[in-house]
Amino acid sequence: MELKLMTICAFISLVNCQLSKPNIILMFADDLGWGDLPSYGHPTSTAPNLDKMAQEGLRFMNFYSTSPVCSPSRSSLLTGRYQVRTGVYPGVFTCGSIGGLPLSEETVAGHLKKAGYHTGIVGKWHLGVGENNEYLPTNHGFDYYLGIPYSNDMCPCPVCFYPNQSCNGYCLPGVPSCPVYENDKIIHQPADFLTLSQTYSTAATGFIQEMAGNKQPFFLYMAFQHTHLPQFASKMFTGSSVRGTFGDALNELDWEVGQIFKTIENEGIRENTFVFFTSDNGPSLVEASRGGNAGLLRCAKGSTFEGGMRVPAVAWWPNKITPGRTLELAATVDLFPTILKLARATNLYHKIIDGVDMSAVLFENKLSLRESIMYYPVDPKPEEGLFAIRHKEYKVHYYTHGNGMYPSFYPDEMCRSSANRTKHDPPLLYNLNHDPGELDSLNTTVSPYKGILNEIDK
Repeated sequence: MELKLMTICAFISLVNCQLSKPNIILMFADDLGWGDLPSYGHPTSTAPNLDKMAQEGLRFMNFYSTSPVCSPSRSSLLTGRYQVRTGVYPGVFTCGSIGGLPLSEETVAGHLKKAGYHTGIVGKWHLGVGENNEYLPTNHGFDYYLGIPYSNDMCPCPVCFYPNQSCNGYCLPGVPSCPVYENDKIIHQPADFLTLSQTYSTAATGFIQEMAGNKQPFFLYMAFQHTHLPQFASKMFTGSSVRGTFGDALNELDWEVGQIFKTIENEGIRENTFVFFTSDNGPSLVEASRGGNAGLLRCAKGSTFEGGMRVPAVAWWPNKITPGRTLELAATVDLFPTILKLARATNLYHKIIDGVDMSAVLFENKLSLRESIMYYPVDPKPEEGLFAIRHKEYKVHYYTHGNGMYPSFYPDEMCRSSANRTKHDPPLLYNLNHDPGELDSLNTTVSPYKGILNEIDK
């Protein structure tokens, strides 16, 4: 009888384990380029915690944001929908914007909350505040919020490095100082950049500890302010990198990542926690070497060339995800259906989504359901439509346009603001497997490229 009871208890325990919903942590860096991390080839960056995550997880070599700038990319991440559906364009929300992500949009946080998750965001929101705080995260499915609601350059920023070093780059003068919100209340103003990462880390790790202690499945969206200009760092990280101010900021970001992983280990939830790290868009180059790095990719933030929208991405879940790297196509919009599938909440959303489930790539080492990537500019126009599209290994540019996010001496003229909006007829065609830097446009008037272009145009 005793053996029978033990067998029943073991069976119940196994069933409960199988039915338990995984914790989900989504880490989103700001303006971190495809070539900025050591695991993606940068020779002087250091990021030991992200290196460890990459060694234990799955690195994506063909992962994309939906936009080359912040607000549209964040709307797509949270809704699984391109910005031309959500209306979060052109450009980005500023500290003076009265609009925000429409309240009619369904976020991954809102769906997870309905599925029994406790949801939290720590860091940069950048999807609007509103005249009466109506667009803050707590009105978009998040139970908890702590952070600055927009970019840290959208307010005065007199001190960025210990003890009183001024900030490199442009900060917006003549406006209120950066506020730090907790839920819908301002708790610090001005934000102290020398302690901001510690504030964020304490909030994030405290959230994880509380949820783990209560055995409550949770979703944490960790939206770092790093490495957006102007970079900043605490006493611990000021002067810590041979790469300069960007390296200092990256070191502090990596420390925040490490604190989260340490908490996962300490709370004993390693085996039941899915973690995904990526960036909102390519690196900012407006301050030249003080900005990020897109590696061998062309252009950077603000551009529909690869450097503006292809970003580093790493998925981690011990004993579920096989360590390695993948060349399969994936995008930030794909996290929405993937996460909801993990939470067994796919029946909750009713809007058209643009994301596809990444589970086959993550857990089975199979081909991606995604075959194409859409490239919309900072300011999409209905009469133009897509600027570019990637289908499998081939990418077609119908339009190109430079922008002011590059110094005037930037060597590639196609990236500079002096490069006018240009319609290409015939379009530019590149094989990204052979030419990821988009340097050698293929002749579309001859075979086989004429046929490839016609196929993509369909």
